[in-house]
Amino acid sequence: MAGLNGDWYEALKGEFSKPYYKKLFETVNHEYKTRLIFPPAQDIFNAFHLTPLKDVKVVILGQDPYHNNGQAHGLCFSVKKGVEIPPSLVNIYQELHDDLGCTIPNHGCLTKWAEQGVLMLNTVLTVRAHQANSHRGIGWEEFTDAAITVLNAQDRPIVFILWGAPAQRKKAMLNNPKHLILTAPHPSPLSAFRGFFGSRPFSQTNAFLEKNGIEPIDWQIELT
Repeated sequence: MAGLNGDWYEALKGEFSKPYYKKLFETVNHEYKTRLIFPPAQDIFNAFHLTPLKDVKVVILGQDPYHNNGQAHGLCFSVKKGVEIPPSLVNIYQELHDDLGCTIPNHGCLTKWAEQGVLMLNTVLTVRAHQANSHRGIGWEEFTDAAITVLNAQDRPIVFILWGAPAQRKKAMLNNPKHLILTAPHPSPLSAFRGFFGSRPFSQTNAFLEKNGIEPIDWQIELT
């Protein structure tokens, strides 16, 4: 299990000595040795590696990683190039098109967002192949809650985008008046028509960033 580095390591290193994390570390290591687990071990902390704490402008919270072969690479909602775009991301792209007029991409890799300061964080960072939520409750939630607490405490405006009930349960942790919290139903085909479509999170995010003198996000994912 590759570790954190840089300012995220400094912010979260206190977690590594806690009993829950030691147990989590042992569980995850054993799972990788004995089962097929996603994402690949070196990608577990990709969200933190690609978006240092000092650069975070926006946080998008997901649940657990995609659980089919070759999909997950450590960023919520994102898949590697060459992999079919999952239904939730199809709907995110549709809303992005309707909101900002962005061209709908032909791949699902959202690294460009992460590199601009969009922290693409799942609340659970690993999953067994073909078993959604199989690593729920092993300790990841406590770790990612610690990250959310650190983000909430930042003395600068950050946008938190919370799609679906599990993400919205984190709203209680976000009490810093500098931040903007955007909520909507999950982009899954099961719920997108209940208010995800038309929620315009991307334009609202950029308007808030610009109002606070922060460079907006270029949400257009280039076609390959």
